Amino acid sequence: MDIRTSDMDLAARVAHLSKHYGDGPHRVTALDDVSIGIRRGQFTAIMGPSGSGKSTLMHVMAGLDSASSGQVWLGDDEITHLGDAALTRLRRRRIGFVFQSFNLVPTLDVMGNLRLPFELDGRGPSAQERERIAALVERLGLEGRTSHRPHELSGGQQQRVAIARALATRPDVIFADEPTGALDSRTGREVLGLLRSAVVEGGQSIAMVTHDPVAASHADRILFLADGRIVSDRGPMRPEQISETMLGLEAQGVAA
Repeated sequence: MDIRTSDMDLAARVAHLSKHYGDGPHRVTALDDVSIGIRRGQFTAIMGPSGSGKSTLMHVMAGLDSASSGQVWLGDDEITHLGDAALTRLRRRRIGFVFQSFNLVPTLDVMGNLRLPFELDGRGPSAQERERIAALVERLGLEGRTSHRPHELSGGQQQRVAIARALATRPDVIFADEPTGALDSRTGREVLGLLRSAVVEGGQSIAMVTHDPVAASHADRILFLADGRIVSDRGPMRPEQISETMLGLEAQGVAA
């Protein structure tokens, strides 16, 4: 009998995943036989040297890129061979995204951006979902800002809006790509605290790609990649421990 992703307490997983770009002598292997899962209700950081495959792993797990071989699941649904239309619906309904560049729609105000995932899905938020949005606005300190457009907000406020938008649909998992990369250190810590509280208080599952040891130190689990493979799967670590591990990977190109 097949073991389901939910039986493994995973929000998403890949099995024997490989990803190649190009053909023949120009072929580049970004991921090489990776099998890993994102645990439910946990904050997972994905780290590795430049070119290690960490962003590719996130993109494939999130349905933004396709696998060359292997299998990809979101919850108990295999998404490996879904078409573009089905993947678009899945991303809208079951995946949240937080990006370094915020990716807010500049012509919409804060509330318009928060309602956008529902409207892209062809509907308005239900009464329960409107209550959830209101609670997120209050919790993330965005009250009094809901009629402002992105250019009227600070970087930290824009990222708060992006986090609220990602949480609004109660996604299976949130993928965060360098979410503090465009922020100063103090604001970055605040944003990481918000992501952390979404895990601890809301039971959210978050996978974050980052190169920042301080950011990764907020995670429950840290996956280290090198040359397209998982080379270390660790629990919580201090920033200096993470830095040492990363230096070792960059210097040796071998398992941590």
